Amino acid sequence: MSYADEIFIKNCRDIIDNGVSDENAKVRPHWIDGTPAHTKKKFCIVNRYDLSKEFPIITLRRTAFKSAIDEILWIWQKKSNNIHDLNSHIWDSWADETGSIGKAYGYQLGIKHKYKEGEFDQVDRVLFDLKNNPASRRIMTNIYTFADLSEMNLYPCAYSMTFNVTGDKLNGILNQRSNDVAVANNWNVVQYAVLIHMFAQVSGLKVGELVHVIADAHLYDRHIPIVEKMLKNPTFPAPEFVMNKDVKNFYDFKVEDFELIDYNYNKLDEKFEVAI
Repeated sequence: MSYADEIFIKNCRDIIDNGVSDENAKVRPHWIDGTPAHTKKKFCIVNRYDLSKEFPIITLRRTAFKSAIDEILWIWQKKSNNIHDLNSHIWDSWADETGSIGKAYGYQLGIKHKYKEGEFDQVDRVLFDLKNNPASRRIMTNIYTFADLSEMNLYPCAYSMTFNVTGDKLNGILNQRSNDVAVANNWNVVQYAVLIHMFAQVSGLKVGELVHVIADAHLYDRHIPIVEKMLKNPTFPAPEFVMNKDVKNFYDFKVEDFELIDYNYNKLDEKFEVAI
């Protein structure tokens, strides 16, 4: 069993067995057929992954590794808010006729801000500090910009990262206001684990911990029967994560620079419908 499996199983069981239902509440999310999408939830789940020991991907079912990396590069490297720059269709429901998701995600990371050292966008400021001021306790990003929320087609779910260098290791805290655990939990963990690996490599650091803080961790009502079935699946050891060691510039990374060796997983016949 991978450690990511262990955490995922624990989180899902806790939500199913001890979570609070919002079935009697008025909720924003709905299914494609118009039915309200209700959940069972737990408040404030905190998970820690030591990236130096194991790559945190579940084996209970397949996590689409390459697509997850493609999206994290879309947000953090391309700083894009247009789905035409993305190879998957996961954002299609929130895009307008031009492909834009509004002033969200990558758009926010690409805005330049003035500092005494010069002008940087949020990503370049992180890269600058990791190389020039790694002892700083101010290395962070935040894309939950209140002034622009009305122009975002979806408010950011994973909205801030705090980076911290301890010795020669790069650690990160991912703050997430809301997490669809069945669909997106391990997807997000994989993405930000890879992001820490990338930032560490180009900054001459080793990887440390990824801490994932979720304010509202929930399972949708239509997902719970599938999750119950999935939790009975056998598990496998974590695969080996391989990254192209020749890449020294964050903006040179491509999806092809990442690989998982011996990634064994269970096939899941059912599909998780995404609430919108």
